[in-house]
Parts: sequence; structure tokens; C-alpha cells
Amino acid sequence: MKRFLRLWQVARHDFRVLWHAARDPRRPRWLLPALALLAVYLISPFDLIPDFVPVFGLLDDVVVIGLVVHWLIKRLPANVREDARAHAHAPVFKQRA
Repeated sequence: MKRFLRLWQVARHDFRVLWHAARDPRRPRWLLPALALLAVYLISPFDLIPDFVPVFGLLDDVVVIGLVVHWLIKRLPANVREDARAHAHAPVFKQRA
């Protein structure tokens, strides 16, 4: 169970980093089309393992999307990646004084 929790934390962080990188004006040109293709894969009825197969049908989607997100983050320019990581670590809600 601890492994799944750790995996979820890593995936959530990677998604937040990618979200901030996509909103950065210095992002590479290929990033938005790559994210669009990833979204198409997510909603596509064609899968490596069909979704109606219990557990494995959804598990392959989770693994593929997680690996692609991590791969995209590694391909980002260093300055964009580090700024996105800094924003991803920032608190989501700002407290009022």
C-alpha cells in the first residue's frame, strides 16, 4: 500500500509540474501538441489492453500515461522544468493575512 501511495505522490507531482510547464510562455512548441495527443490517448477507445478487462484494462492506461508524463518532463528545457517544479512545490492556496 505504501508503494501505491508513493506512486500516487510522484504522479501527482509530475502532473502539477507538467501543468505549470504548459502554462509557461517559454515552453517548447511541441509540448501542447504532445499533451493533446496524450489526452486523445486517454479518451481513445483503442488501448493496449481493452478497458473491459478487470484491473489490467485501466492499469495499462495509468502506467502509459504516467510514463509519458515523466518522459515529457525530462524533455523540457532545464529552465522551464525547474521553474515548473518550483511552482508545483508552492502552496496551492494562499492564506489571507
